[in-house]
Amino acid sequence: MNRHLSCFLIIIALCAELSNGAGLLKDSVHFNNSLQPHNILKVHCLTDEDNLGEHLLNHGQTYDFSFYESIFKTEVNCGLWQGPGFKFYASFKAYEGGGLIIHYGKKNFWDAREDGIYFTHGFYPYKLEYRWSGHVIAPTP
Repeated sequence: MNRHLSCFLIIIALCAELSNGAGLLKDSVHFNNSLQPHNILKVHCLTDEDNLGEHLLNHGQTYDFSFYESIFKTEVNCGLWQGPGFKFYASFKAYEGGGLIIHYGKKNFWDAREDGIYFTHGFYPYKLEYRWSGHVIAPTP
């Protein structure tokens, strides 16, 4: 009887630790400014729970953040601006997950270049995903 109780308590402790995310890798989103020198990249992201604010990146700088994915649905929507007066923008879903499959340690890398926004998970070379638009808009809170 003691043996069964010990096994049960160990399983409960492990489940509690997993539900807290302890010991599990966080997912992350990374932005890099590979635009021409002196061209500042503005990044503004919104998650399901937070407004992460605006971040200005000089050439070669990066901005990244990490989080635990929800069992329901996790989305990170971002707007990127660049050029004189930040007149060129791209607005897109920078991360999507949750539901039946929970990711741990998933990485989304975004690289802003003159011709658009490139993406990789880190396993393959960057691929062009979005082109810059010339109309200025702001992300909705």
